[in-house]
Amino acid sequence: MSQTPIEIVEHEGVLTITLRRAQKKNALTSLMYEAMIEAFARADADANIGALLLRGSEGIFTAGNDIGDFIACAQAPGKMAAWRFVESLATLQTPLVAAIAGPAIGIGATLILHCDLVYAAPDALFKMPFVDLGLVPEAGASLLLPQRIGMAKASEFLMLGASFDATQAHSLGLVNDILPQADLDTYAFAQAKALARKPRGALRATRRLLRGDSTALVTRIAEEGAAFVQALQSGEAQAAFSAFMARGKA
Repeated sequence: MSQTPIEIVEHEGVLTITLRRAQKKNALTSLMYEAMIEAFARADADANIGALLLRGSEGIFTAGNDIGDFIACAQAPGKMAAWRFVESLATLQTPLVAAIAGPAIGIGATLILHCDLVYAAPDALFKMPFVDLGLVPEAGASLLLPQRIGMAKASEFLMLGASFDATQAHSLGLVNDILPQADLDTYAFAQAKALARKPRGALRATRRLLRGDSTALVTRIAEEGAAFVQALQSGEAQAAFSAFMARGKA
């Protein structure tokens, strides 16, 4: 167990990352991002780990960035942990499985584009509200989402910020299956364990072939990052963040 609100457990070849900040809807802080970055690096370097499983606690995946923590980190010099996490998603070699229940907001939604297998509870709800916050998409979503589901639906989700549920995510091919919430974590772990039992070299090579050349993705993430930093400094974003924080204190 790490000292951050994240539990990391290795069992039967699977490294399970559980977000344990349910009182804040598992909103992600810089320390939580750091812990996940370390877990990804550990999985890639450890021959005993064949798959990663990412899940939330208490029926909640994640509400995305903790806005207060995010604002504070944005003022500090150096590259933010949130952005280094996004970069680590693009370079991860170990198969990644996600079990999603409840809200999957912002990075909670865009990270599924980097997962190999995604399982959702019926109440899973995805939303990418970047424009509403005066920001732009991240995690390569502006490239990956239209590739996966077409420009029309990608524009609906990224520009309008429309939410979509587990059924729609499944019909669009963003989710592999929908499971009763009581069965979700057990099933997702079983699938991760099935991956971990495969020959490691063949599995990772197949993953690389499925994804193809990552140059365009890495380039787009950098482009999004530059636009994101510029947007953070805008009056639109500052007003949106102030309104969000005010609602939280009300």
